[in-house]
Amino acid sequence: MELGSGERDEGFRQEARDWLTTRLTGPFAAAAGLGGPGSEHQGGPVRRSWERELGRGGWIGLGWDAPPGAYGQRSASLTRQVVWAEEYARLRAPGRVGHIGENLLAPTLLAHGTPEQCARHLPGIARGERLWCQGYSEPGAGSDLAGIRTAAVRDPADGLFRVTGQKIWTSLAQEADWCFVLARTEAGSRRHRGLSFLLVPMDQPGRIEVRPIRQMSGTAEFNEVFFDGAVAAETVGGEGAGWTVAMGLLALERGVSTLVQQIGFAAELEEVLADFLRGGRAGDPALRARLVRQWAELRTMRWNALRTLGGSGGPGAPSVAKLLWGGWHRRLGELAVAVHGAAATAAGAPWSPEEPYELDGYQRLFLFSRADTIYGGSDEIQRNIIAERVLGLPKESR
Repeated sequence: MELGSGERDEGFRQEARDWLTTRLTGPFAAAAGLGGPGSEHQGGPVRRSWERELGRGGWIGLGWDAPPGAYGQRSASLTRQVVWAEEYARLRAPGRVGHIGENLLAPTLLAHGTPEQCARHLPGIARGERLWCQGYSEPGAGSDLAGIRTAAVRDPADGLFRVTGQKIWTSLAQEADWCFVLARTEAGSRRHRGLSFLLVPMDQPGRIEVRPIRQMSGTAEFNEVFFDGAVAAETVGGEGAGWTVAMGLLALERGVSTLVQQIGFAAELEEVLADFLRGGRAGDPALRARLVRQWAELRTMRWNALRTLGGSGGPGAPSVAKLLWGGWHRRLGELAVAVHGAAATAAGAPWSPEEPYELDGYQRLFLFSRADTIYGGSDEIQRNIIAERVLGLPKESR
């Protein structure tokens, strides 16, 4: 099972490749490979400039369900979206800082927002000028999103909501201009009821505080965000419709980007395999078997992603995809340090205030991938979703 592309799609591939090759020079070339999982803290200013370069080229918003050029974007078929994403990954273009706005917020506004909201927010995203972050998880409500406590109360003076509470594990909060926040707008409500999907500008000194979270890798890709009466400029989908809007948004996280993610996984696997052969350990049958299994599972993930994109994945497809790639990537991190041997147990000398000790690529992969089966919905939650919503098993007691 492979994604079929016609002659015109191959012409599009050449266009994408030529554009990327021409632009990936100077500081953009130096930022190649920066900004991926585990290195989202690296190259912030140059990656923001790169986002604007993508906007000038019309490469943001290819998959939006909107007329071509309606918000300054071009449109592309599903196969061309995949072609663009594959070329982007293969040429190791800088990690995107605008992907949350492009791939999550924009499709959500197109599906649930008003024409006025789309006109206000989508052009800035398409130009690469307006960055977004996601205010979902909280210290007591991560994978179980319905347990959020962040509250928003309507101010009778101006009719706007004032948001108070804490969000956690917020990627790009330090760079973002806006945050979409899931908050409880009905006092006393529980679980899925009484939630609203709010759009909150981040430039509110004294009302919004962002604190980086230092991790065991020594870096700080994620943040805590504290809201103290922050003004929510807009509500998407209407007051109380937050759960419906939020679930629609989460379904978008398992689209074309899944195939792109697998290109990065394949590159990591190739590096581990090359080190395995260089280290003279090709005679180790246990490591050989683990490498073969990683390769086979990666192919399975691709076939599953293609089936899902073709509409044959079923209601549990997002959860199945998350279970597959989360466990696969964590096992790759474990395999990488096993192949690297004793050298993987020692860190280098400190080299910057941002990174108090130096890690090689394998060490960073191992440490960061420990979180892959937790963030974005833990394995336990994904299995519950499949059991309850797909297999019809009794719900877990709470």
